Amino acid sequence: MARSPLPTPATAKPPGRPPAKDMAWIPGGTFTMGSDHHYAEEAPAHPVTVDGFWIDKYLVTNAQFQKFVKATGYVTVAERPANPDHYPGAQPELLAPSSCVFVKPDRPVDKGSHYNWWAYVAGANWRHPEGPGSSLKGRENHPVVHVAYEDVAAYAQWIGKDIPTEAEWEFAAWGGRKNAEFAWGDELHPSGKMMANTWQGEFPWQNLKTDGYEGTSPVGAFAPNGYGLYDIIGNTWEWTTDWYQEHRQIKQDTCCGERVNPRGGSLEASYDPQTPAVKIPRKVIKGGSFLCAPSYCRRYRPPARMAEPVDTSTCHLSFRLIVRRSTP
Repeated sequence: MARSPLPTPATAKPPGRPPAKDMAWIPGGTFTMGSDHHYAEEAPAHPVTVDGFWIDKYLVTNAQFQKFVKATGYVTVAERPANPDHYPGAQPELLAPSSCVFVKPDRPVDKGSHYNWWAYVAGANWRHPEGPGSSLKGRENHPVVHVAYEDVAAYAQWIGKDIPTEAEWEFAAWGGRKNAEFAWGDELHPSGKMMANTWQGEFPWQNLKTDGYEGTSPVGAFAPNGYGLYDIIGNTWEWTTDWYQEHRQIKQDTCCGERVNPRGGSLEASYDPQTPAVKIPRKVIKGGSFLCAPSYCRRYRPPARMAEPVDTSTCHLSFRLIVRRSTP
């Protein structure tokens, strides 16, 4: 894990010792959140101010999550049968304990349908990332995956930390940089160097593995950003605590157009308008994953964001936590 951080401007001195091992101080400040040059849900770019906070340097690993489960007996959402009352009309087999797994096709497929590479696999969970028969052997230091929002909240409560807001996460992801295309500069692969665990090749069937990994990588395998945070881009998506809404739709209850410690949209507005009969709220996830490819998804950038139903877990979604000095 001993990699040199990328250059960053001087930051404020931390207010004392870290509240837990492997946490970095983020000094807070004002930055431009979102982007006007990429996906519609990122716009408009707007000024936001966040207070200082501590954040995990690394994604939560399988070994760390296992300690939580052993201490509490917790059972994740993917390990429980789904409540049929929440999914009227669902086929019985879809109510079995399951999670979403990426299955790489062996040839080019229609990229208009994600069902060509995603499968809902019975028995897939954090212990068995690809489903029955798979295990965590050799992946103890990889980020835990197949965790739904409820699972993340339970872990956070147990360890005494919080889930970051989207604004906190995005500010931290920049590592002190401004006005760059990526968290590390303006080139995806500067001088051919792989800066994060993303997809190289034609998605979803051809993974050239130029970065050395087919799926998740051990935490800390790539250089940290200017704040000393590892895998803040790529490897896995990360949960935030904000209800999902497009930036332009979120009510601005601010002075002079600047938002201070914003907390995202509303629960009611987070429902997917494409499935009005399904009232499952969605949270913002950030950072992209090992499945993000220039040929399909350019969400390996700090402003990038997606909506994730709170009941859904996948093989490329994990989390890291924060400790605030005070609640915004």
